[in-house]
Amino acid sequence: MFLRSIPVVVACALLSPSVVLAQDAVRTDPAHYTLIAENATVRVLKISYGPGEKSIMHSHPDAIVIPLVASKVRFTMPDGTAQDVDMPNESATYSPAGVHTPANLGAVRIEAVLIEFKGAAPGTAALPTARPGMAMKVLAEGPRGMAYRSTAEPTFQEPAGTTHDYDQVVIALGAVKMSLTLEGKAARTTWVRGDVELIGRGVRHASSNAGNTPVDFIIVAIK
Repeated sequence: MFLRSIPVVVACALLSPSVVLAQDAVRTDPAHYTLIAENATVRVLKISYGPGEKSIMHSHPDAIVIPLVASKVRFTMPDGTAQDVDMPNESATYSPAGVHTPANLGAVRIEAVLIEFKGAAPGTAALPTARPGMAMKVLAEGPRGMAYRSTAEPTFQEPAGTTHDYDQVVIALGAVKMSLTLEGKAARTTWVRGDVELIGRGVRHASSNAGNTPVDFIIVAIK
């Protein structure tokens, strides 16, 4: 287990809750940030920046970002300092709350998933270190959650009625056959790269590998 953070100059100064709310990225820059899922503990955003595109100054709470393409980003701070950061494809980075202006320095569109943590303090749920039928590699860890690269073997299965005391954000890394049924919803059986599902703590669900080969996801577990 380890903590991977954007450098301090990129993470920037901690903000009060009122400042974070006032400069929320979805409200100030909806062209680049889209809300795709939310519950009482976590908010999940899609990030999309074309080559050369730049945001405006905004803030985020503690968060984990998952780039779905190799990205080079310039983060400019309120004091005018800046740092260029290379973000590898299918990596994960935990960063503390802060304010910045990102810009895409690369030649391709940045696509990423941002998991923002809500609440004044981390939760107390115990996060898994192993799961039957699933290989797990820790990509990033912080006080509020953990990101894993997860490979579900053909034998992987969670029976109907399964629950967990932590939230999960599941991000598909390719076109895969994986069955996921959340309480009160129809089963999802096909996924494409970048598809996201939020499985809330205590929500009954069932899941299984619906194919004959291992399938890869990044899963972020939230305390």
